[in-house]
This record gives sequence, C-alpha cells and structure tokens, in this order.
Amino acid sequence: MKLQSLVLATAAALTMTTAFAVPAGTWSVAAGAHMVDSKSDNGTLADGAYSVDVDSDVQPTISGEYFVANNIGVELLAAIPFHHDITLTPTTGGDPINAKTQHLPPTLSVQYHFDGYNMPMNVKPFVGVGVNYTTFFKEKIYLGNGNDLNIKDSVGVAGHIGLDIPFAPTEAFRIDARYMDIKPDVELNGADIGSVDISPWVYGVAFVKTF
Repeated sequence: MKLQSLVLATAAALTMTTAFAVPAGTWSVAAGAHMVDSKSDNGTLADGAYSVDVDSDVQPTISGEYFVANNIGVELLAAIPFHHDITLTPTTGGDPINAKTQHLPPTLSVQYHFDGYNMPMNVKPFVGVGVNYTTFFKEKIYLGNGNDLNIKDSVGVAGHIGLDIPFAPTEAFRIDARYMDIKPDVELNGADIGSVDISPWVYGVAFVKTF
C-alpha cells in the first residue's frame, strides 16, 4: 500500500508539473537591451608590444525562442551593432594608439526553463548553453593613413542564465546574463599580429511575450 501510494503521489506530482510547464510548440519573443562588458584584460598584440583594452557598450536586442519540448527551448539572440573603442598601450612606454570596431554577436542556445516548480512569486529561472558567432566590421585604427585593421570573425561557446518574472499570463520581465567566448584574430595591413580575448559577460533586461 505504501508503494502504491508513493507511485500515485509521484504520478500526481509529475502531472502537476507537466500541466504548468511551458508546452512544446510555444513561441516567445524578448525585446530589451544588453551591455557587452568586455573582460578587463584583453591580452597583447604584436608579440607583446601592445596591451589591449576593449571598452563596453549597450545596445537594443531581440530574441526568439521556440519550445521543442516541455520547458526546453531553442533561442536565437540578435542585436543592433555594438560599438567598441579599443586602446593599444605600448608595454615599454609611450603614447597609446586608439582604434574602434563594431560587431554583431548572434547566439543560438538550447535552454531549460524551470517552469512548474512552484517558485516564489511564480518566477521562472532558466539556464542555457549554445554557440556564439561574432562578426566584426567597420574597424579603424588611428595610426596614420594607409593602415588597415582587420578583426576576424569569432566562434565560441556561450552560456546563459536568467529569470523571468511574470506580470500577466503571457507577459514577463526578464533579467539575464550570458558568457560569450569571443577571441578573434587580428590583422594589421594583412599581417597577423595576434588575437584579442574579449570574452565578455553580457547583462540584459527585456520584456517577454509568449504565444
């Protein structure tokens, strides 16, 4: 009888969880803003001759997520181009060299949403992992005329963690953070001068609508 009661209780709990889970076939769209916060030490270039500092930037973002199974979604993040100022400081002393670039960091993630777990205030945490593809463009280096800076595209892993705070049956406020492995190779006038370790944390807020 105890075993039967335990089986029935477990089945009831699973049924309850499934009833409140985000069902397969659901879509959600999140619109907000994110800050790409580059790591503090971005490495060196030209065989250690210059230390690199890449600043941070905030831009509007949008993401779409499709739930392929209950509570499991596939999300694509897109954004307006991020702008970054770059400072190259000679490691042996001297005046720094300034540069700049823009980039787009589309990121594809598989995510698990902890929906149906009776969280306080019905908040819905989620975690995800995926791949980031960052493409750089409009690079410029202030080193006199005729110098061409080229930052190569980068592919790396991405992690995602966040919290949805519902305020209506199909609407929520989201706060989230991502880690992106971004380490592009750099060329100056066609010559390889090393790589830059940007690898930012990306912090954001968004309005989420579920369909």
